[in-house]
Amino acid sequence: MTIQITKPEVEQLINQRLQTGGFKDAEDVVFQALQSSSPNAASTPRTEAAEAKNMFELFAPLRGLNIDFEADRSNDRGRDIDL
Repeated sequence: MTIQITKPEVEQLINQRLQTGGFKDAEDVVFQALQSSSPNAASTPRTEAAEAKNMFELFAPLRGLNIDFEADRSNDRGRDIDL
């Protein structure tokens, strides 16, 4: 099998790895990269929670549900804690 690298940035990354001395050749760099990646990473769907960048985005799917988180807490007296 022959693989042709056409993107200069990929070639640069491979050369950087080779300069560290931890690899025999470019094939070894690619081999190690493939071994360290999950075989199902590309096909595994990401959840909205995993993709959320902040709390607003995380809870965005709940918009419009009219959820009142304080309603049930009005009668909540807490609990005794022995210190």
